[in-house]
Amino acid sequence: MQKLPIDAAFLKTTLLELLHIPSPAGLTDEIVHYTGAKLDAIGVAYELTRRGTIRAVLRRNMPERRRSSPACAIVSHLDTLGAMVREIKPNGRLLLSPIGTWSSRWAEGGRVTLFTEHGRHRGSVLPLLASGHVFNEAVDTQPVSWDQLELRLDEDVESDGDVRALRIQIGDFVAFDANPELLENGYIVSRHLDDKAGVAAVLAAVKAIVDSGVPIPMDCHVVFTLTEEVGSGARAVIQSDVSEVIGIDIGPVAAGQGAKERGVTIPLMDSAGPHDYHLTRRLLKLCDEHGIHTNRDVFRFYHSDAGAAVSAGHDVRTALLCFGADASHGYERTHISVLSDLAQLMTLYIQSGPTLAEDRHHRLDSVDSFSHQLDAGQLAPVETSQPDVTELVRLNEPREPREPE
Repeated sequence: MQKLPIDAAFLKTTLLELLHIPSPAGLTDEIVHYTGAKLDAIGVAYELTRRGTIRAVLRRNMPERRRSSPACAIVSHLDTLGAMVREIKPNGRLLLSPIGTWSSRWAEGGRVTLFTEHGRHRGSVLPLLASGHVFNEAVDTQPVSWDQLELRLDEDVESDGDVRALRIQIGDFVAFDANPELLENGYIVSRHLDDKAGVAAVLAAVKAIVDSGVPIPMDCHVVFTLTEEVGSGARAVIQSDVSEVIGIDIGPVAAGQGAKERGVTIPLMDSAGPHDYHLTRRLLKLCDEHGIHTNRDVFRFYHSDAGAAVSAGHDVRTALLCFGADASHGYERTHISVLSDLAQLMTLYIQSGPTLAEDRHHRLDSVDSFSHQLDAGQLAPVETSQPDVTELVRLNEPREPREPE
């Protein structure tokens, strides 16, 4: 097993290209074309579902005796947050509904592109009370809500009729500009790092595996989903031979969280419950053995492609590998070193084989070869001396009559 070098220039270029392609959930065809072309350039075969979820496969190349090995899956998502036109107001402004779960606080001030079925228009998302010169302190006291926002088009519109003349309709997609910055100190600031930074790291890892020609002991399905931000994600794309699913996604950095903008963050639990004991500890061990810094965390309000696979009924072990990023679902910030570490860990995992050899079987007929999480010492009873209850209450002893006072 080798710790492979990651092509930093490829990683950065791929991330910037991904960020410049609008892909709110539901408007993802173009990002699918881009990702497919990247896989073609790397030299990895893939297939698409009807809606465009991509499943590439890094084929095992070990001797025939290892052919009984199960497959694994590494899953990241191409879709981002966004919005949709839900109402055209009489004054020509547009009301929006969010695509994905995110606060209107982060939408305020966003520069956007509205995509119609015939073209596109630019605009800004503004609070209803947008001018301090008009509304004074009321600007600061209006509620935080999507109902308090409107899209101002950069067009000559003063009425709903003007808007309709532009062939703008209810249900048109609104994509928010990513506005990425890659700083000389390695920090990356942008909208939509969730999960385009993860996708860039996955593609960099795949390139490193292909370029190096290292042995691959089990088929690795590299999956790019399209609906993670709206909850379904990897529900329908995991194949029956897959025994392990690893989600690649953002790790929220905030007070009370273990995620950091350095090293790989490995959460042990999220909103779907604990991730697989054996797989997560194995990933932590790989990091320890190969000098990759890790952060352990528990995510309280978090769903992922890995959880979606389990909720769909797939009998798979799951884990999450995350790049720590500040201000998730807003102007997110991470560091290029985190993405490089994440890619390196993926290359080690792809080389390492199944977590448990028994997972090559869909079913076991006995617990004899089933795994253990606790050893005999951990299960030994704790000896706690118990008092003799009869001594405490003296059940059979006559009591002396009390003297009258």
